[in-house]
Amino acid sequence: MLFQLFRKNRITEGDPVDLKLESHREPSFNNNYVPSDIYGIFLHGSSMRIGECDIRLGMNEELYYAGNIGYRIYEPYRGHGYAYEAAKMLMRIAREIHGFDEIILTCSPDNIASRKTLEKLGGVLVETVNVPSWHWLYKRGETVKQIWRYDLKNMML
Repeated sequence: MLFQLFRKNRITEGDPVDLKLESHREPSFNNNYVPSDIYGIFLHGSSMRIGECDIRLGMNEELYYAGNIGYRIYEPYRGHGYAYEAAKMLMRIAREIHGFDEIILTCSPDNIASRKTLEKLGGVLVETVNVPSWHWLYKRGETVKQIWRYDLKNMML
């Protein structure tokens, strides 16, 4: 996979997708005091936006259930491995730019497409847990999560 980090112009190029850094959220009460970077996902070399993703730059109890990386591919573009490619790029950004040795990704057990993405990324399923009722995921109806751990030190990204 072609992969280059271009922080100057906020674009991370890959193949078949590019990530464009669109905003940075500083730690605050609203994000449980964890900063995050929000990216648009674009078809490589184009202005065709096909989804969005983010990387949460820390770890706390809230993120154990939500994960360090989130992604969403718009429905017309699903089924092409774009979520896998975007997540893999974010994992490399986490390691090379932010110094992470490991990260957590999560999915609902009934989200088969997301589970397959997490399996393909090479993580270890740590556990399946009930989401606490105070968590924002629970409040939007996601009451069970699979917790996956990724050792970025030893991954070929």
